[in-house]
Amino acid sequence: MKLIRLVTSTMQYLSEAVGHIFAPNDDHYPATGALPFQGDPNYASLWLD
Repeated sequence: MKLIRLVTSTMQYLSEAVGHIFAPNDDHYPATGALPFQGDPNYASLWLD
């Protein structure tokens, strides 16, 4: 009985993961896509070790 419960819970876990991967996107990005960086780069910054 314990083995059947383990197999059932494993199959449920895997099916939920597959369903999450292949579900339609719910992202709300703008229709223009990714926008380029419009700021000035900070050339004065230095890496200090």
